[in-house]
Amino acid sequence: MCGIAGVFGSGWDESQLSKMVNSLQHRGPDAEGVFIDPTRIAGLGHRRLSIIDLTEAGNQPLSDETGRYVLIYNGEIYNYLELREELRSFYHFRSKTDSEVLLAAYLKWGEACLDRFIGMFAFIIWDTKTKTLFAARDRFGVKPFYYAISQDSVLYVASEIKALHAAGIPRIPNESVWASYLTNGIYDHSSQTFWANVLKLLPGCSMTWSNGDVKIKRWYDLYERVGDSVDNSSLEVVKKDYTALLEESVRLRFRSDVPVGINLSGGLDSAVLFRLVQNIHGDSGDIKVFTFITGDSYYDELPWVNKILAGSSYPIFTCLLQPSEIPVIAENVSASQDEPFGGFPTLAYVKLFKEARQQGVKVLLDGQGMDEQLAGYDYYQVDKNISMNTGPVQGSTTSVTLPDCLDRDFKDRVVAKQVPHLFKDQLRNLQYRDMFYSKIPRALRFNDRASMMESCELREPFLCHRLVEKGFQQPKEWKIADGKGKWLLREIAKELLPNDVREAPKRPVQTPQREWLQRELAPWAEDCIEKGLYGWGEQWFEKDKVRTAWKTFRENGRDNSFPFWQWINLGLMQK
Repeated sequence: MCGIAGVFGSGWDESQLSKMVNSLQHRGPDAEGVFIDPTRIAGLGHRRLSIIDLTEAGNQPLSDETGRYVLIYNGEIYNYLELREELRSFYHFRSKTDSEVLLAAYLKWGEACLDRFIGMFAFIIWDTKTKTLFAARDRFGVKPFYYAISQDSVLYVASEIKALHAAGIPRIPNESVWASYLTNGIYDHSSQTFWANVLKLLPGCSMTWSNGDVKIKRWYDLYERVGDSVDNSSLEVVKKDYTALLEESVRLRFRSDVPVGINLSGGLDSAVLFRLVQNIHGDSGDIKVFTFITGDSYYDELPWVNKILAGSSYPIFTCLLQPSEIPVIAENVSASQDEPFGGFPTLAYVKLFKEARQQGVKVLLDGQGMDEQLAGYDYYQVDKNISMNTGPVQGSTTSVTLPDCLDRDFKDRVVAKQVPHLFKDQLRNLQYRDMFYSKIPRALRFNDRASMMESCELREPFLCHRLVEKGFQQPKEWKIADGKGKWLLREIAKELLPNDVREAPKRPVQTPQREWLQRELAPWAEDCIEKGLYGWGEQWFEKDKVRTAWKTFRENGRDNSFPFWQWINLGLMQK
């Protein structure tokens, strides 16, 4: 896991690239490297977090033996050992890294190498002979890739938006994105970001650059892979095949030359992940488990986590988030995220990753992605409309935003984003929306920045594309049955978990954000809200309505605090 930065074109200077690389130090504290093309038409920078092959042979930028091709790369190719064996007769390897395997695969198969990768990645390969760039991002966008083109046609590319701003790209709010967020609660839904002229390369897309010409191409599309096909295999065959994929996905993600741990909540997905790890590695005390708590029994998952761990010798580390810590952590996390983020749970995750690093664990696994591929959310059973807004607050019965508090002209800047209705059945369209337009994009951004803020790598075994494709192809009755989602996973879990863990009610991972904002943190929250009302978003609000809504929330409460968090988050981002 690393940070990448690149500049392509004429008229830039090395200090810009240096500032970009320095701004990504947290993503890679173990090594730093820069490559400048002899013609000065391109510069590549890298910050390394050493995970595989800890020697200097793994440092980047990395070139092939001829020096023609130069790679900078962020991520992990989990099947690199198998690919290395396949490429051994074609390429002379000088390291044991997956990054060199990626480069060799590109030299052998060109763009088609992407289809062979099992992993998460964002990379750039520069051809010093033809002066062309090839870049790509993984299928579901686990690893970030941002870019901007300056007025003088220079292309800037980086793992985080802050690096583009460090290079001199102006920090100007993208008002249509902010309007969509404050009006409808939508975060990451397109190539647009919260900053004007800063774009993201979408998941499953590649980029080429030559002589100032940028072209974007989609190399992976889930619908093209699975279409409307339905797996008609028997339940026993599906369970066997799906379980085998689960086990291999977890096994591959333990490939590391540094310790690997597990991030657990008390839910079904975490329980299945833990039991798979236990089945593969035995009852090993070498694998550490991390979970967060808040001291509030209504929200804390620790009793369920303890049930999952019952009888094992895996050491558990609980990370306590307290309201007194929130102001400082929130300010630091806001600076790390670059865009609005998901509230107090994200702050708790940062504490968890910090604890992992203090315990010598550099890599963590978690259970993200199962709800989307096997229809785990409650609204999959009742939602009849395909819209962009899924509601950021699971289980909320009230509006998740307060658009009446916004200026009318500002609300008119909302640009409707159409979710494609690709599948014949409604359920898969909803799953596709959540996978590519709402839940997964924002969750992956939150989690990437939270983990990398503490120089910790997060791996998502359930977001393996083979699992997602298999899940999408299952008939509806094997996803939802008896009023419960993820039916197939529950059937598989019968052989893995005790009944009380397997049949535990679905609970969103939450914190006492609502209660803390009403009580202990109310003065801090109010200061942040006022700051947001008088920053660059000053013309976005009906200020009196905002203050009235805040006063009502403090006095009477509400079943979610999301709109107030939005305003607080805006205040945190003022500089």
